[in-house]
Amino acid sequence: MAKKTKKALKKQQRMLQAAMAANGGGMGMGQAQGLLGGLAGLLPARGSERFLVGVLVGGAAAYLLSDEEMRGRVMKSGLKLYASLLGGLAEMKEQAADLQAELEAEQAGAS
Repeated sequence: MAKKTKKALKKQQRMLQAAMAANGGGMGMGQAQGLLGGLAGLLPARGSERFLVGVLVGGAAAYLLSDEEMRGRVMKSGLKLYASLLGGLAEMKEQAADLQAELEAEQAGAS
């Protein structure tokens, strides 16, 4: 394998390991707080504005979920999104495993 390719593989592995370390190694509570913590800045500051946003979001959810056909479409879209996210995550794990196997094979060959 060329030196540049080997360096690129090592760089990708370091980046993946750094990303996993930043996320606590998985989907823990720290990550959920980090994701939701950023949403706090999007919400209005005053209580009355928050109440109005809540009323609008709740009303929209009630409207969507009260219609059986619309509820079916929303559920179907949600399931498709969930399946595609799982597929993407599985693909990323497979690529990471392939990169790690290639690096180990290179290191075993160099020894």
